[in-house]
Amino acid sequence: MSAGRSGGSAGRDVTADLARGLGVFSLALGSAQLAAPGAVARLAGVRGDGPAVRTVTSLVGTRELAQGAGILSGRGTAGWVWSRVASDVVDIATLAVGASRKGAAPARLGLGLAALAGVTVADVVTARGLSRGRGDGTGECRAVAAITVNRSRSEVYRHWRDLRQLPEFMAHLRSVSTDASGRSHWEAAGPAGSTVRWDAEIVEDREDEVISWRSVGGADVDNTGSVRFRDAPGGRGTEVVVDLRYRPPGGKAGAVVATLLGEEPNQQLRDDLRRFKQVMELGEVVRSEGSPAGQSTRQQLAQRPARPVA
Repeated sequence: MSAGRSGGSAGRDVTADLARGLGVFSLALGSAQLAAPGAVARLAGVRGDGPAVRTVTSLVGTRELAQGAGILSGRGTAGWVWSRVASDVVDIATLAVGASRKGAAPARLGLGLAALAGVTVADVVTARGLSRGRGDGTGECRAVAAITVNRSRSEVYRHWRDLRQLPEFMAHLRSVSTDASGRSHWEAAGPAGSTVRWDAEIVEDREDEVISWRSVGGADVDNTGSVRFRDAPGGRGTEVVVDLRYRPPGGKAGAVVATLLGEEPNQQLRDDLRRFKQVMELGEVVRSEGSPAGQSTRQQLAQRPARPVA
């Protein structure tokens, strides 16, 4: 036990050191961008003698200074680092746009993009490490959605109860597996292309009525929730109501980052339930054409329209 505690303490120390390093890096980069915006842009491979380039570089420098100061303040550190992850995505897109400007230097742009990719990885690793440590008092968020499915309660309940089928219609889920003890292991897509993992256990299971769960152990994202099944008015099938509570990486700031990256859980949940309705009523998630890449939701969403099957 003492060895485990020592290992956990060492891990937190390394993560804290990484965070401080990112804070210092932000201050240094921001200072350079404000002091010599044109020179920094040219160093990155973008033609830096235009007022638009200098203005954008200066704004980015101001943001870097704010993030660096926030990280080094020791308050809400995970949220500040997650904000860097969102900024990294914006910076990569901005630099890619800069590549189309007349006078851009392709070799320097390539090096700049590679450097940004490396910084993004460091930011994601650090942010996830800080979030696991729960040193920032992460806040709980909630997502609730409902839909009516034109099938009986028993059919709808049985399909949902087989947790391995959830990735069919939940686009953010990569896999769900179960073990002999009844626990399930989940892998899902996180912000900036990361992967989040957790184990969960069923805490309430009333046939055709409700399934409730909670995450256990060292979950990347602590979560609890329930899905309830009740008869829809007028004999129109089954009303499915999902209530999810979770603590996003980086707390409320992490939820904002996810929204910026198009991964807002309330919208995800509504979209997932629409696909669940299609699976139950039609047997598959509806696409505008066939599904040559397979029936999983992630495969279908990645398909391109109207081109011959190889």
